[in-house]
Amino acid sequence: MLLNKTGCLFFCLLLFVGGAAQAPAAEEEKDGSLERAFQKEFAFLETQKQELFKRLKKFRADSNAKANAVARKVSSLETELQRLEMEMEQLNDSIVKAEHQVEANSGNRQLLDSMFQQANASMSDFGFKLTEQRDFVDVKNEERLEELYSKANDLVRTLSRVRREKGKFFLADGTQVTGTIVRVGNVAAYGVSDSGSGALVPAGEGTLRIYKGEETGAVARALAAGESPSLLKIFLFESSSKAIDQKPQKGIIDVVESGGIIGWVIVLLGVLVVIMILARIFYLRSASATNGVVIKKVTNLVRKGKLGEALRFCERTKGSTARVVASTLRNIDRDRDHLEDIVSESILHESDNLGRFSTFIIVIAAVSPLLGLLGTVTGMIATFDVITEFGTGDPKLLSGGISTALVTTELGLIVAIPALLIGNLLNAWSNRIKDNMEKAALRVINLADRAAA
Repeated sequence: MLLNKTGCLFFCLLLFVGGAAQAPAAEEEKDGSLERAFQKEFAFLETQKQELFKRLKKFRADSNAKANAVARKVSSLETELQRLEMEMEQLNDSIVKAEHQVEANSGNRQLLDSMFQQANASMSDFGFKLTEQRDFVDVKNEERLEELYSKANDLVRTLSRVRREKGKFFLADGTQVTGTIVRVGNVAAYGVSDSGSGALVPAGEGTLRIYKGEETGAVARALAAGESPSLLKIFLFESSSKAIDQKPQKGIIDVVESGGIIGWVIVLLGVLVVIMILARIFYLRSASATNGVVIKKVTNLVRKGKLGEALRFCERTKGSTARVVASTLRNIDRDRDHLEDIVSESILHESDNLGRFSTFIIVIAAVSPLLGLLGTVTGMIATFDVITEFGTGDPKLLSGGISTALVTTELGLIVAIPALLIGNLLNAWSNRIKDNMEKAALRVINLADRAAA
């Protein structure tokens, strides 16, 4: 409506302007009437303008109110959407938890089923058996567990007693006999028969045999008779289905053989060093056997001036000291410096016998640990070769190289330590004999000088 009125006004103005251009004279005549008409129309338009402003203000207020209402509704919808999204997340979490719980329940069910099967298989060997699996379809796990624990307690009470029963077992030589088997729970057993008695060990596949080790026949017979022995010699085993291997005791030859060629070399060096030590002990003992007698007898004769008789005595007597003193008496008339040189030469001559084998003994004492170290390195190389080829799954494959590594070291130390110790002691003994020879010769020289003065 506003546009219509404005258009009319604009059209009137055009007519007015056109009319003014065409008839200026008429316009002048009608100035008063047109001005009044224009003022009237202007007043009307002003009124319309005010009306339009009011309507525009109302329209704006209505629009703002509707916009606020829509904004509030959108905000409410957004809040509701957030709430629904949170609920959806919670539902998803609940679904995931439920799935996990279902999986856990399934795993627990499988675990329980496996446990029941294993328990049934273990207890059936002793005459205890659970209800068949097909009967558990409508039975709760609590009832199944109650039955399992009940029968397990009965089995424990049964196996915790000492039981006597007739049965078959093997003797130490492999002969199977029938007799009384005394079972101590399920961890030990004794066999009593007319052919032999003793503690029993698993022989495989549920069979038993008498232990080859310490004598336990008296204990077995006492338990079979219902008595309580003062000392219970018992062999405990984990399961009767797995055989227990009784390894024979290793002898010295077995130990040396486990060390390989190097072990035998060390043993041969040990035997050689023992022979040389014994030979050297024999030489030193012979050299020092008559020291005290020679010194005492010769000093008495020289003090009395009987040099010839003292010389004959020394020539008849065996021993290094007697030979050195005899050499001194033969040259007693020479000057003292020359005589001392002769004594030193005689002692050096006797040192060859006194020091016999000493160098070889010390050398063997030094070489033996090195040979043991060589065996250790050789054994470890063999062990690593086995590991490279077969891995570490079977310890028996590694035992050969480890045995060589350890045994050779042990043998080397066994040879070296006594050889080094005894060799040094024999060297000290030899040096003491040399000192005694030198003291005896100097005493004879001093006594002869006194007698001549």
